[in-house]
Amino acid sequence: MKRNATAIWQGSGKEGKGTLTTQSTVLNQTQYSYNSRFEEGVGTNPEELIAAAHAGCFTMALSFNIDQAGFKAENLETKCVINLDPTQFKITESSLTLTATVPGISKEKFDELVADAEKNCPISKLLNTEIKVDATLV
Repeated sequence: MKRNATAIWQGSGKEGKGTLTTQSTVLNQTQYSYNSRFEEGVGTNPEELIAAAHAGCFTMALSFNIDQAGFKAENLETKCVINLDPTQFKITESSLTLTATVPGISKEKFDELVADAEKNCPISKLLNTEIKVDATLV
């Protein structure tokens, strides 16, 4: 299974602007810029999208874990905060905050399933992985 997105950027890093479009078109020429990334401008940014991806992936992985353990989650709500250190130009932390309602599950079992989802969801694995780039200059 492959998914894709396209970024288009025009101009310099600080004064330029860009758009992001996803294969599903949920994002369709969605604007992003220096201001939306490093200040409070209108538009999205890569870190916000990583936060959404990590929250969604982790929550779905946990849901599968809960199902496999024989329980049924009534509600799983996860907020992810991505911390970008602009001086190092490095993501220093992905912090997940989860609120869950899972009837009948023990705290010990729940913690075990959460730890597994944290470690094994594909986005968690991606955040510490080799990066490959296929670049073409036209």
